[in-house]
Order: sequence, then C-alpha cells, then structure tokens
Amino acid sequence: MPDQVRIRMFGGFSLFVNNECLDRVIAKSRKGTALLQYLILKQNAAVMNHQLIEALWPNDKSTSPENALKTLVSRYRAILNACSDGLGECIASSRGGYRFQPVPGLMVDLYEFERLEVELEGRNELDKEIDELFRKIIALYTGDLLSGSDPYEWAVSRSVNLHNRYIRIVYTYLALLKDAERYEEIIQNCRVALETDPFDDRLHLELMQALVKTNRENEAMMQYKHVSNMHFRYLGVKPPEGLQEFYKQITRTGDTLDVDLDAIREELTAFGEAHGAYECEYSVFREIYNLQIRNLERLGTNMFLAVIMITGTDGEPLTPLKLDEIMKSLSELLRSNLRKGDTITHFRPSQYALLLPTATLDNGHLVMERVKRFFYQRFPNSNVMFNYRIGPLSSGGNTPKRRTDAAFTPGSSETKVN
Repeated sequence: MPDQVRIRMFGGFSLFVNNECLDRVIAKSRKGTALLQYLILKQNAAVMNHQLIEALWPNDKSTSPENALKTLVSRYRAILNACSDGLGECIASSRGGYRFQPVPGLMVDLYEFERLEVELEGRNELDKEIDELFRKIIALYTGDLLSGSDPYEWAVSRSVNLHNRYIRIVYTYLALLKDAERYEEIIQNCRVALETDPFDDRLHLELMQALVKTNRENEAMMQYKHVSNMHFRYLGVKPPEGLQEFYKQITRTGDTLDVDLDAIREELTAFGEAHGAYECEYSVFREIYNLQIRNLERLGTNMFLAVIMITGTDGEPLTPLKLDEIMKSLSELLRSNLRKGDTITHFRPSQYALLLPTATLDNGHLVMERVKRFFYQRFPNSNVMFNYRIGPLSSGGNTPKRRTDAAFTPGSSETKVN
C-alpha cells in the first residue's frame, strides 16, 4: 500500500507523509522546493525548460542554465524519494521540459480546493451534502497561497485570485447560514475567515450582526472597537460608513416595547453614575453634535468644539506604535479630567474632537490648558507636540465670527512636549 502523501500549498508550503511533516527534509533545497511549487501551480501542464529557468533564476547569467536545471531536478527527485519511495516521479520529464504528475496516494490541497469549488458551483440550497462541501473547502484554506515562502513573482497573482475566490465562497456560505438562522456557525466562520483577511469589512459586519442575533451585544461592541482601532492604526481612516451605522444600531439594541419603565430607569441611572467625559465613536459623536446644535438654537446656550492633534516635534506624524500608545493615554487622560457633560471621540489617528458645554470661550481655553498641562506631566520627555484649537459651535449665525476666528488663530494654542 503506497504512503499517504499530502502537499499543503495554502498557508505556507509543507509535505506530509503518513501525517508526518517532512519540511526539514525538503528544505535542503530551496530551489528544488520552488521548482515543485511552480509545477504544481501549472497543474499537469508541461513547462518548457526556458520558462523554468526564467522563473527560478530570473537574474542569473549562467552559461549553462539547462545543466543547472537538470542537476536541480535530479537532486530534488532524490530528496523526494527519501521522503517516500517513488515520490520523485511527481516531477515528470516532458519533451523540452517538466510537468507535475500526481503519484498514487498523493493529495494536493490546492487541487482539492478547486475540485470542491466546481462541485459547489450553482448550489444554492444548504442541504446536508452541500453543508459538508462548504465545511471541507473552507477548512482547506488555511491561509493565502504559499504565504511565508520565498516571494516569487509567479505566485503572487495566483495567490490573489485564490484568496478572492475563497472569500466569495465564504460569503455564499454565510448567506445560506443566515437563511437557516445558524448564527453560531456564522460567528465561527467569520472569525476563521478574518484570520486570513482581517480588513474585510463585510466579514466584520456579518460577525457583529450574528453576535447581536445571539444576544451578545457586548461582544459586538468589542468587535467594532477592534475594527475601528485597526482602521485608525493601519489605514489612517475611520471605519466605513456601513460599520459606523451598525454601531449606532448596536447602541439602540433592546429598544422594544417589552422593556418596562423600571428597567429603563435602572439602566439610565446606572449610566448616570459614570464619572468623567463620555467617549464614543464618531458616528455617535456626530449625533450628539446635531442634538446640541438644536439645543443651542432653542435655548440660546453656548457649547464649544475643540480638536487636539498629536505630532512629532518637527510636525511630522509619529510612528504607528508610538502614536497608538500616546493616543490611548490621551483618551484615559481626557475621560478622567473632563466633566460628565463633555463628549470626546477619536476623530482621526492623531486627533481627538471634544464637545465642551461651557459658558465662555475663556473657560473653554482654561479647560484645554488644563488638559495640556496634564499631558505635559504624563509625557515629559516624549518629543511630541500637543496642538489644540477651540471655537464655538455654530448656532444659526448668532455667534460673532470674530470670536470664532480669534479662537482658531494658528499658534495661539500649541505646546511642545520635549
């Protein structure tokens, strides 16, 4: 009975013989491993010698490249035969080149993935058989094609194509699971898929929706915070509008007639016991802003908008890791040193926006100067610049423009933290 040989192409490259990983053996020849990978991707098609030479030695000016290729094939066949008797025959000679030829007992995850993909084509009902096919194909994709291997250009386009096909399969499966109201499985599949594509907004949204459906609103909120932090830290942008909109829906969860008055009162009382400023996502901050604008017009009161920006001493952006550390500390500082009626949001990667209900512009400056002083105390030697601007909210043109312009005079409210 032949050995059971399995070649893994997804999530890296590995060779298993009877479930024993033999990566150390095949790693003796990196070029030979690349040759095998190249032939597997060509799927039984003959590859001419000159193509293999160009792919494996793109910048080599050797006088006898064909001899180098023959030597490589001979040595790597010997390595494969040492792993399993006869395995070297999978590198088969063809007229003027070589091709990959599966031997008995050999399975390649890429080929199995594509076979299952064909089986699933046009299948739109989630019966037991189809469910099992989806489970198998998703389990096969343990990461992008040859991830972690030497980055040969010839593998990149194929990797992108397979990744996109995998994500489409996941979307299809999630839609069928949603129709069947199998939300726990949606959560599980989203989390697995996000390991290979952590910035896929649709997967994050599907995950949060399933969490809400299973009464796990707190987990959905934590997931949104995670997505928001990723977008700020790595992309320098706020989450897409669709995710922000869903965040507002999460905050309204439980808004039904079944909730009695006492429960609402208890919830509001508990919220009212919080100390310090209220920090929220930008979508909620915007709603609070719109509400305050209406109150200003109706009551004739004042409220001020402030923006804090953190940069390096030379005005250049900080490194993501350092900025992340400082902005987290700034968030804590703002929440603990501002009042309950103040609202803050992480507006951009290096900026916080604040709504300050205070009587005068001078009071607003006093508040910001106090925050600036606390910031200086917390980061006395961090070589960062604390910049802020403050001005009144628009209230239908009733606020004198001169006050707004004066409040935003460049340089009047900047401090350097050495």
